[in-house]
Amino acid sequence: MPELQRLRAGHAPAVLAFEVANRAYFATFISDRGDAFFDHFTEQYNATLAEQEAGTCLFHVLVGEDGTVLGRFNLYDVKDGTAELGYRVAQHVAGHGVATAAVQELCRLAAARHGLRTLRAATTYDNVASQKVLTKTGFVPVGPAEPGGRPGTWYQRDLAAG
Repeated sequence: MPELQRLRAGHAPAVLAFEVANRAYFATFISDRGDAFFDHFTEQYNATLAEQEAGTCLFHVLVGEDGTVLGRFNLYDVKDGTAELGYRVAQHVAGHGVATAAVQELCRLAAARHGLRTLRAATTYDNVASQKVLTKTGFVPVGPAEPGGRPGTWYQRDLAAG
């Protein structure tokens, strides 16, 4: 059974393998991270851990039984009881409920462990899979968005409502 874990230094090799293996797949839905992300992965990863340590972001990975990373589930811009949610799952597990289960668990953790009251997430109009995940996990559309400069919708979930 996959487990949602708080990102830590030891996850770095599995996170890099996940990002490399799924780069082309992710680029069909969201902006590509670019070569610089991969060329300077260690520095980027250490900066991510520093952001988490500062409390402005909460990063998580979904880890399979074999230790591989199946997804990344992150809360950005944590402040005043709110945060923005971002996530991506490996192509080989997409469409199997993995993202829905992990987002649901992250919503629970956001409220219980971190005292968050509201989460927001943006997705493009053409990312139907992400729209389904958000809807299934209690998010509702609240207005226009431009994730990665592409037209889309903001979704929001009131965590106090369950």
